[in-house]
Amino acid sequence: MPLKSIYQHGSPNRTGVLLINLGTPEAPTAQALRPYLQEFLSNPRVIEIPRLIWWPILHGFILPFRPKASAEKYAKIWIPEGSPLKVHTERQTKLLREALQAQLQNPPIVEYAMNIGQPSVATVMAKMQEQGCERILVIPLFPQYAASSTAAAMDNVFSVLNRMRNLPSIRTVKQYHDHPGYIAALAQNVRDYWDAHGRPDKLIISFHGTPRASLDKGDPYHCACQKTGRLLAEALALESNQYSVCFQSRFGKAKWLTPYTAVTLEQLGKEQTQRVDVICPGFVSDCLETLEEIAIEAKNTFIQCGGKEFHYIPCLNERSDWIRALADITCTHLQGWLDIAVTEEAAQLSRKLALKMGAKD
Repeated sequence: MPLKSIYQHGSPNRTGVLLINLGTPEAPTAQALRPYLQEFLSNPRVIEIPRLIWWPILHGFILPFRPKASAEKYAKIWIPEGSPLKVHTERQTKLLREALQAQLQNPPIVEYAMNIGQPSVATVMAKMQEQGCERILVIPLFPQYAASSTAAAMDNVFSVLNRMRNLPSIRTVKQYHDHPGYIAALAQNVRDYWDAHGRPDKLIISFHGTPRASLDKGDPYHCACQKTGRLLAEALALESNQYSVCFQSRFGKAKWLTPYTAVTLEQLGKEQTQRVDVICPGFVSDCLETLEEIAIEAKNTFIQCGGKEFHYIPCLNERSDWIRALADITCTHLQGWLDIAVTEEAAQLSRKLALKMGAKD
């Protein structure tokens, strides 16, 4: 069913920016995790196994048991304000809005949505249309493009557009894995941490993994991660033996992108490495995969295998240099749009003329 679109002659002609993150359950409980996992693991971009095979596995083995285990993990990292991912995304949205208001004469409306859960893409896009957004720039908060993350978010946007009568103009940002501002913010984040805590023997640059089959089918994610890792290492003036690019969050028995973060840390622990630091550039906000999987589980793996000291370097979160980089990415992709935005005064004049010529109010 088409979504209702509100239109009036002479409405303000505005530009909007929509940030999209992965999503989060509403609470660290099995009850909240079940619908979240069901929506996430039902997405064919995320799980590319044929439904005839996958559906019995999902509903017979995963959904009855995994929500409880996942809820226990979320409970370890939940903060008083709620899910860390949602809290950081809300703050980043507010800071980006303020940054654009400070540097642009006619700044865009800035909102965020979650690809899974709330606030939904459909709800936020409807809200933006009600605010008069005739043009929307979509920025998935995934620096490295992957079909399972960026493309899944875009699918959601286009599904909403498919049900709209009055479509806005749309621009999308595919990735910014090598954007100078993003790389500079990552590097300064590491420098600031090392200035406060000293340097490690090895820096692990860990990205979320994807099945190896995705690379074989043409997904560019692996190459984007490697480039981000290389540029970050160059910015930090690291030698090849001082860092490793690895992949975490392996799921199932199929082969995923290697080297695996857990296996790498296990080996470094067995070698009794004095200290390793881990950073996760694929996430711009700290979340379950960074705060629990890396800062807790990966640390335990390293220490139990004989490693001495483990440090997790937080994500960019609300760093001012990251917000400036995000504002720069936004402004680059808004070129030509903000110049044609219609002011409230001009919109009212247009409305009066339309009514005079017979348009209905």
